[in-house]
Amino acid sequence: MKLSIKEIENIFQNENISEQFLLKVKKDERIGVQKVYARWKSTIAKQELLEAQFEEMLHYEREVRSNGVAYIAGIDEVGRGPLAGPVVAAAVILPEDFRLLGLTDSKKVSKKSREEFFEIIYSKAISIGLGFVYANEIDRINIYEATKLAMLKALSELTIHPEHLLIDAMTLPTQISQTSIIKGDSKSISIAASSIIAKETRDQYMEKLSKKYPHYGFENHMGYGTKEHLQAIDKYGICDEHRKSFSPVRERCLTNTLF
Repeated sequence: MKLSIKEIENIFQNENISEQFLLKVKKDERIGVQKVYARWKSTIAKQELLEAQFEEMLHYEREVRSNGVAYIAGIDEVGRGPLAGPVVAAAVILPEDFRLLGLTDSKKVSKKSREEFFEIIYSKAISIGLGFVYANEIDRINIYEATKLAMLKALSELTIHPEHLLIDAMTLPTQISQTSIIKGDSKSISIAASSIIAKETRDQYMEKLSKKYPHYGFENHMGYGTKEHLQAIDKYGICDEHRKSFSPVRERCLTNTLF
């Protein structure tokens, strides 16, 4: 007696599927069965791709740990480009057995997944440090220096002293040994984790800021120079969270400051 399509679907939910079962499914001529089988194969292929991606992104961590290093901090920042709000950096030390398939550059992850990853990383990380540099300081020292400062602040907030740093495209003035990796948030699990933490932390800050300054729509564009944001600046002027050294805020700040 043949299994029903529903029963076959249920079996495919199990982790251990026998070769004998797969052989029977392949020979089953029912269209519904073949659709179930195709969906299962697609799921397996996606899982294998995520596994391979995760393994590849452990390359730098494994290389550093092969030299006897236990505590590696990944460091990344978010918020270099916006016209308003702080630049936020995160430093994250993950345990050696950390595993989170799909973790990569925060810009490549959906908002729902970012929020889920944020909670998982916070629950499993050995230590997390955050660094904020606000608009007035960005204007004073420039965004490049502000980014470095935010990273150093995040590093100083760690409760465990890291032995090595993996940093996204930056070199920091510290005695701790470090590796700067171009596009590191898509090449290193530790940097990807810090990217997620920095992105979600900054988004939460901008969403709270939108309640203080509801005219600008910060909750929609997070301070970036969207059409909505520029129109709001033209109508309402700038606030103290705007970066006055950034064009086009610079051109407007002398005549449009209201707050």
